[in-house]
Amino acid sequence: MGNMEKTVATVIPQPVAVRTIKTDLARVLPPPIEIPDPYPATITIKAVGDIVPGTNFPYPKLPANPDIFFRDVAADLQSADLTFGNFESVLTDYPYSAKDISRGTVFAFRAPPEYATLFQSAGFDVLNIANNHSMDFGEAGLADTVRHFGDVGIQTVGQKNQILYTRANTVPVAFIGFSTYNYHNWVNDYEGVKRLVAQAHQNAEIVVVSVHAGAEGTGAMHVRNRQEFFFGEDRGNIVRFARTAVDAGADLVLGHGPHVPRAIERYNGKLIVYSLGNFVGYETLSTDGQLAYSLILEAKLDLNGDLVSGKIIPVYLGNDGIPRIDNWFRSVGFMRDLTRSDFPNTPISIDDNGHIVLR
Repeated sequence: MGNMEKTVATVIPQPVAVRTIKTDLARVLPPPIEIPDPYPATITIKAVGDIVPGTNFPYPKLPANPDIFFRDVAADLQSADLTFGNFESVLTDYPYSAKDISRGTVFAFRAPPEYATLFQSAGFDVLNIANNHSMDFGEAGLADTVRHFGDVGIQTVGQKNQILYTRANTVPVAFIGFSTYNYHNWVNDYEGVKRLVAQAHQNAEIVVVSVHAGAEGTGAMHVRNRQEFFFGEDRGNIVRFARTAVDAGADLVLGHGPHVPRAIERYNGKLIVYSLGNFVGYETLSTDGQLAYSLILEAKLDLNGDLVSGKIIPVYLGNDGIPRIDNWFRSVGFMRDLTRSDFPNTPISIDDNGHIVLR
């Protein structure tokens, strides 16, 4: 056979038509995951003043149905991220009072331990025990009080050098309790005030200071930037104390002890309430005149601790010392007038409906 020449065919590729598809990625891809902020933008704190739920010492002054203490105000207490009050008694069965009540001008209060559940049902989260009745039955009575409230999930604040850390709707909040007695955190120890508040400020988003101070009664409704005395006892300079606390890092100052509501002040963006008045005083606290004027404070704070909005919910104590919502708004007008009188230049006011208005 002869040589055969191989023929190689060259294949020239033909252009391929490419079809492009327009897509809406928002429809194709899964929705983005939203990462929430670690904390809400604001928290709401509600606060009330002095609570004495009757007494069984030296003889019984207790209602047949103790549910009446908070029955008419529980709904208003519960609608908050955190609810605070000043518990001016002890929960104990300890029989021996540390006070000499024979003179008739000294009082010792004691309530049954089972009353702790009443406070739990009403919505309380934190109760102050830095006051002039927390030691009515000595260290034993105080320890019982802390234990019984703790058993139902209520935290207490006010022991010496104590900073209570808790949370309000996930936001870290610190509480410190002060009084006019040096076995508590003492209002006249300004360096101690600065130290404790600064420490709390380093470890919490919001710092709330509770203070039991000031003279008592209808003659003590006005606030002055000076030392106050009651029956010769030094009751502190509440204005100097509160402003010192704010300067050190406090975001909200809650005063109680005078048994009447007092003015409010907005100082460096922070709310100071100089007295929350009485809240429960069944057969124990006088309800004469303005001593019956009461309130539930509502304060909304941002995460800097600055006041965003607030409200005075008016309460009136009947002759039995039981709180009821006051449709006459007596404490609103009372606190509005006191604020205008005592702090005329403060950038805050209270309107006729109890709203705290920033100016």
